[in-house]
Amino acid sequence: MTDGLIKALSFILFIVIGILLKRKFTSKDEVNGLKKIILLLALPATIFIALLKIQINLGLFLLPFLALGFNILLYFITPGLLLLLGIQDKPTVNTARLLIPSLAPGLSCFPFILEFLGPDYLAKAAMADLGNKFFVLIVLYLVALRWYLNNQSIPKESTKNKLVSLIKTLLFEPINAFIIVALILLTFGFNNTNLPIVLQEILNRLSVIMAPLVLIFIGLSVRIQKTEFLQIFSLLSLRAALTIFIIGSLSYFFKVGVENDILLYLVFGLSACSFWPFAHICGVSDKEIEVPEARKTFNMEFALAILTFSLPFSVLLILGILTAGDTFAHYSHQLKLASILFLLGIAIPLYNYIKKGAQIKERYKAQEDT
Repeated sequence: MTDGLIKALSFILFIVIGILLKRKFTSKDEVNGLKKIILLLALPATIFIALLKIQINLGLFLLPFLALGFNILLYFITPGLLLLLGIQDKPTVNTARLLIPSLAPGLSCFPFILEFLGPDYLAKAAMADLGNKFFVLIVLYLVALRWYLNNQSIPKESTKNKLVSLIKTLLFEPINAFIIVALILLTFGFNNTNLPIVLQEILNRLSVIMAPLVLIFIGLSVRIQKTEFLQIFSLLSLRAALTIFIIGSLSYFFKVGVENDILLYLVFGLSACSFWPFAHICGVSDKEIEVPEARKTFNMEFALAILTFSLPFSVLLILGILTAGDTFAHYSHQLKLASILFLLGIAIPLYNYIKKGAQIKERYKAQEDT
């Protein structure tokens, strides 16, 4: 059994442990408490250590812009995916358009990047996430607000105070704050060995618990809504197929020669959908309490279902890619995987379309017989 497979199996077992522990976590607050420990302590400490071990170069500062560009590309592609799946209900369409282009690498890919690709690549992923954070916090907030104002025919209101608040959140979110501090230290010639021994020990111990905590949290969070399972599975499969095709094609076209770099771009792009757009949706929904469901800007239940299913879907896909070693660093294998996911994504809507066509044909034939 290869090292990659052993790691993958151990990670899956941690997820299973989380699923088995669900009965012991009787409230959402308890699960959210575990999430806060990950996002406020374990993950920032791990990223801080990883950044202090690398050399600063121009390529590092290009990564946030590449991630932001990918977010924007997904944003403009998403309406086409929804049209392909026959999703036309406006609140549902708005909800998917806000969530599908967002990424949550902290919980869905950072632990696996660290384990399979190493701390240098975790540092690169953390830098790329700065661009994604700007997109999900600032850009998608402005989009959600514009849709709400247009949908309810409300005169445009000032967003200055809210934007200032979001920018503060962006800068002082623990992960981002640790990245900024680490970059400042690197600029002045500091690295991991310059830190006090006690601080190194604390950060290293926090880093060790990150992967197990994240995997257990994923197990605790698994909740699948049966009524929306097939529709969301199709949507996420198409999202993953296009992500692999776009990143694979760009890597091939621009001759990215380092296999681990290609794997980093792939798994980062395959991250689960972010919680932040859901927070924006909640903010709009609070303003629409008295509005009938059909006239609301977003569909809260659909948003929750996407978030719930997106995390385990992305984690299993990312684990599969990284466990396969350098297999999916090659364009031919990327195309095969993208094709399989695309076929899975369109299988259900295609079946429904054929079924609907057959029903119409039967009704037409019955009318002719009468």
